[in-house]
Amino acid sequence: MPPARRDAAFREIMRRHREPLYRLVRGLTGDPEEALDIVQEVFASAYRHLHRFDPARPLRPWLARIAINRSRDWHRRRRLRRFLGLGLDATEMVADDAPLADAALAARQRLDLAWRAIARLPAPLRETLLLRTVEGLSQAETAEILSITPKAVETRLYRARAQLAAMLGDEG
Repeated sequence: MPPARRDAAFREIMRRHREPLYRLVRGLTGDPEEALDIVQEVFASAYRHLHRFDPARPLRPWLARIAINRSRDWHRRRRLRRFLGLGLDATEMVADDAPLADAALAARQRLDLAWRAIARLPAPLRETLLLRTVEGLSQAETAEILSITPKAVETRLYRARAQLAAMLGDEG
């Protein structure tokens, strides 16, 4: 494929998959700004490794796998920065305790609370929950992406929902 056609095709891939990948990565990291950067890394990596993609297989699981791996890398770097005392953004260290101004703000805060709770789930549970519920992938697709059995997907999803319900029950 000529480079110009390849670039145009990849721009279309980015257009189609940008939002679903952003939702997935935001859920995995709990950080909207970092999620934007990570999604860019995902597309850069996918472009560099496009020759490894098997066109007989669906593209979405391949991109989701890259996104999950990049999110895991981000978590490892973040833990290392914390361990070394390199600090975090002030937004990560200070909670917003401002009183609720209106219903829209209250809804936004509930959503943020849910995303923070999802981000605190263990990685295997968080990944399964996001792929199944946020991305709407089937049990089989989720199993393929995570390299686990469909039964393990079912078990992880049950545990993720139970832990999430417990966390959200504790916080409001």
